[in-house]
Amino acid sequence: MGNSALPKFLRYRWIIFWVLSGGYILVYFHRLCPAVVAVDMMQDLKTGGTLTGLLSAAYFYPYAVMQLPAGLLSDSWGPRKTITIFFLVASIGSVLLGIAPSAAWALAGRALVGVGVAMLFVPTMKILAEWFRVNEFAVMTGILMAVGGLGSLIAAAPLAWLSVWIGWRLSFAVVGACTLVLAALVWMVVRDRPADLGWPSPAEHLQSKVEPIALREGMRRVVGCKAFWPLAVWFFFNCAVFFSFGGLWGGPYLIQVHQLSKDQAANVLSMLAVGMMVGSPLLSYVSNSIFRARKPVLVLSSLITAGITALLAFRTAQVTPGVLVAMCFGLGLFSSAIVVIGFTANKELFPVQMAGTATGLVNLFPFAGGAVFQPVLGYLLEGQGRVDGAFTLAGYQQAFSALFVCSLIALGAGCFVRETIRRN
Repeated sequence: MGNSALPKFLRYRWIIFWVLSGGYILVYFHRLCPAVVAVDMMQDLKTGGTLTGLLSAAYFYPYAVMQLPAGLLSDSWGPRKTITIFFLVASIGSVLLGIAPSAAWALAGRALVGVGVAMLFVPTMKILAEWFRVNEFAVMTGILMAVGGLGSLIAAAPLAWLSVWIGWRLSFAVVGACTLVLAALVWMVVRDRPADLGWPSPAEHLQSKVEPIALREGMRRVVGCKAFWPLAVWFFFNCAVFFSFGGLWGGPYLIQVHQLSKDQAANVLSMLAVGMMVGSPLLSYVSNSIFRARKPVLVLSSLITAGITALLAFRTAQVTPGVLVAMCFGLGLFSSAIVVIGFTANKELFPVQMAGTATGLVNLFPFAGGAVFQPVLGYLLEGQGRVDGAFTLAGYQQAFSALFVCSLIALGAGCFVRETIRRN
């Protein structure tokens, strides 16, 4: 590449990165947004706890299922086309959720959102691998994960303010319009590889000359690896805790048990996002430079998560506002940001040419955990009845006891995780 073209190339790849980062913000927003508006949605759609849990989980089921097709479509259609088409689907889903006349239509809208935003992460990884060197790629992935935390932040206080101003329905219609704008930006700005604009790829000379492994063979080897399953179990139950509380039932709990306003609850929940953004680089540094290991960081984080869920289960109504803030920050740090270490450990279990398959398979489990336990907690809450339309303290105690059990199982699974950093 000539010296005159280099500055333009460097600028353009950053433009691509920030457009894709905008998409990742929306992915995280959609993942956690029901927590703030759950009470409004239950009243408007006349749903109980189980149905509300299914409504929120409708995002997670298709998101999990679409992880492997995401890689296949990125290879056949190309990342740019894949993201654009599926963000159009997500846009339609968000608008449908906003105008849904019944819970069934709302479920359909939420599921379409899950299908659409599921096609952002894997294609984005493919694009970044073409536009950045290997050492740059690791840094860019970390920045992308931290930027995703902004989506969690927007899903808290800003969404609460917007829903108070224009209502939860119109809020989702606005988000659908933003998703449509982003789909257009991806199509106009993003290119799959520098060669599409006549530039050489900075990654070309770094590509490994190892033999590729077919998808079926890669899946067989991942599923047949005994060390894969403790990580998979850890992902399932650890993320069940975070997605059940941070993605749905944390908001109603703060409003109905602690009598916080929607704005106050959103401010407390925003600490989940702060913990996530702080935790991603912090835990990576702790793992790489202090412990020089993955397993101790996973186990210690799981132990702290178990302590937080124990407070939720056994001191449900007694925790002070300051402790609630600290608990949400802790869940963002030790139950959400910690997945960066989990994904790294999983990747290090397998040869580099199986990294995509291994990541796609293990990525099924965190979203399956959210999909299963959001409605389970709703069922437990509904089982204890309601008082003046609000779930009871006994219901929340029972629901959070289930999360405590999840955290203990995750802690146990973490103890069986294989250490993947090779020491001299």
